[in-house]
Amino acid sequence: MHNWSVGHWWRKTRQAAGYDGIRHHDLRHYYASGLIAAGCDVVTVQRALGHSSAGVTLNTYSHLWPTAEDRTRAAAASMMAEALEPAVEAGHRAGSSLAD
Repeated sequence: MHNWSVGHWWRKTRQAAGYDGIRHHDLRHYYASGLIAAGCDVVTVQRALGHSSAGVTLNTYSHLWPTAEDRTRAAAASMMAEALEPAVEAGHRAGSSLAD
């Protein structure tokens, strides 16, 4: 299949669906963003997109990977949620006994 064939069918399909503003390349960015959001590493995303090197992938998508600060905040939020969980559960038990 030639590249023009993919482009032709994409334009035809998108027009029929009423999404004329979405380019085929936009789907690549959406796909890459989804892989990164799901926790895939740079080499996995590179291979999925067919980039020649991880550098190409990083030059385009590095801003989407979480930073050390992002991971620190997420870890702290998770720890707080776990610490508060027994108190919340105890509150529900206490609340349900009051309603009985």
